[in-house]
Amino acid sequence: MSGLLYREDMDAVRARLRTWWNGGDIGRPVMLLTAPRATPLENVEAMPEPPGWVTHYSTGNFEYRVDLSRRACLHTHYLGEAVPHVSPDLAPNCLALYLGCHGVEQSDSVWCEPCFDKPEEARFEFDPDNFYWNFTLRLGEEQLRWGKGKFLVAFSDLIEGLDTLAAMRGTLELLADLVERPDWVHACLRQITGRYFQYYDILYERFRDEVGGSIFWAWAPGRMAKFQCDFSAMIGPEVFGEFMVPVLREMCQSVSYCMYHWDGPGALKHHEHLLSIPDLDMLQWTPGAGNEPPDHPRWWPYYHKTFEAGKKVYVHSCTGLESLRAMKREFGSKFHQFMIGMHVPTPEDAERVLGVVGD
Repeated sequence: MSGLLYREDMDAVRARLRTWWNGGDIGRPVMLLTAPRATPLENVEAMPEPPGWVTHYSTGNFEYRVDLSRRACLHTHYLGEAVPHVSPDLAPNCLALYLGCHGVEQSDSVWCEPCFDKPEEARFEFDPDNFYWNFTLRLGEEQLRWGKGKFLVAFSDLIEGLDTLAAMRGTLELLADLVERPDWVHACLRQITGRYFQYYDILYERFRDEVGGSIFWAWAPGRMAKFQCDFSAMIGPEVFGEFMVPVLREMCQSVSYCMYHWDGPGALKHHEHLLSIPDLDMLQWTPGAGNEPPDHPRWWPYYHKTFEAGKKVYVHSCTGLESLRAMKREFGSKFHQFMIGMHVPTPEDAERVLGVVGD
C-alpha cells in the first residue's frame, strides 16, 4: 500500500474506513472534509475552455475532459476520510447512455433522451462500440495514467432499475407501463440489472486501487456502489415494493459495500422498504431544494430509525460546529455511525471539526 500526492496518509485513511465499513468504531463519525488549497502541489497549465462548453459531463472535447481531470484535485486539501478522486462521468445516468440513449448537454447536466417508443422495441444489449462507453473507457484510462500516485478514479454514475428504464422509455410512458404491462417492466428490470453488472465489473477491474478498494463519493475496501430510485417519488410504497425492492436486494447482494441515494420528500414514504433490505449498508438522505438541510433536526427521527435497523447514515453536508455538537448530543454512541461531509475554510478548521466530533 502507499500514499497519494494529495493524500499522503492514504494507508491510515484506508485503515479507518475499513474498520468503519466493517462495523468497527473509529472514535467518531467518518468525516469527508475538504478545504481550499492556496498553493497547488504541482503545476498543471489549464487549457482554455472550448467554445460552447456547458457542463463538466461533456463529451464535446476529450482533451479538455482530460485537462479537467488533471486539475480536479489541485486546489483542495483532503482531510478526515476524504479521498482525492476523479470520475469519467458522462451524465447522472451513464447506463442509459451505454444502452442507447443520446445525451443532451445542458447547463451543469446531461439529459438522457428516450431511445425507444414502443415496448417491443426495447433492447438492453452490451454494445462494445457504443460511443459513450468507449469515451468512458478512454477517459478513465487517461485519468488512471495522470492520477497514478496522486488520486483515485471513481465509478461513473451508472444508475439502475426504474431510473434507467425511465430514461430509456420516458417517465410518463413508464408510469403507464407499470399499470398496463407490469410483466414487461419486470422483464426489463431484470435485463437492466444484468447489464449494470456487466459494465460495473469491467469498471471495477480497471479502477480498483491496489488493495481492491473502490470509490463512489466515499472509498470502501472492496466493490462499492451507490444505488438510487428518484423515480420512486412518483409511485407509492406498494409499487416500489413490487418493482424496485427486488432489484435493490439483488444489487446489494452483488457488491461488498453500498449506499442508497434517498432523494426528496416524495421518497420518504419508502423508508420502511429500504430498511428491509438486508445488504443495504447506508442511506444518504438528500432533502431537495427548498427544504431543511440534511443535518436539520427535522430529519433526525428518520436517522434514529435507520440506526435502529442496523444501517449507517451519510449526511452529505453539515452547516457547522454547533450542528455537529447537537447531533453528537442527540445520537450518542450512534453518532459514530454517521458519514458526514463538510467543506471548511482552512485545514485548521478541519482540525477543529475533528476535535468536536471525536470522543
